[in-house]
Amino acid sequence: MYKVHSLSDVQSNNIGENTTIWQYVIILKGAKIGKNCNINCHTFIENDVVVGDNVTIKPGVQVWDGVHIEDNVFIGPNVTFTNDLIPRSKVYPESFARTIVKKGASIGANATIIAGNTIGKYALIGAGSVITKEVPDFTVWYGNPAVFKGYITSGGLLLNKEMVSKDDRKFHLNNENLVEIL
Repeated sequence: MYKVHSLSDVQSNNIGENTTIWQYVIILKGAKIGKNCNINCHTFIENDVVVGDNVTIKPGVQVWDGVHIEDNVFIGPNVTFTNDLIPRSKVYPESFARTIVKKGASIGANATIIAGNTIGKYALIGAGSVITKEVPDFTVWYGNPAVFKGYITSGGLLLNKEMVSKDDRKFHLNNENLVEIL
């Protein structure tokens, strides 16, 4: 069973167990929300949206058609997703651009994600950043437009561009994971 605050409008029946939906949330009928999610107040989730398991969506986020959020993702407050690269009032594209946020990624407060990009596994997007291109797995990006600043492990350890931690531990990418060189 999932929990929905009485001041929300949840039209979808496809919501996983132990998900909590707070006040003033709107989730349209076609949306799919996974298990153990936390959907905070003032969030809007459109029809063609998939949200995986264990996802946190903080207040003030709009998730538009074409956005797919995988498991264990953190979406900070007021993150903005787009889905139309040339928006016009009352003019709709044949299909909306696809945006994918991969497993374990974190997006900081007030970041803007331009439609059609993929944010890689465990990537970290800094607060206020504007993502205008693909973000590879295990990388850190911030700025406007966001630029590559370093790497991050799945456990959250920040590394510089040479994959070295502040305490001089060295890492390398092995089988799609960052692994410490011993």
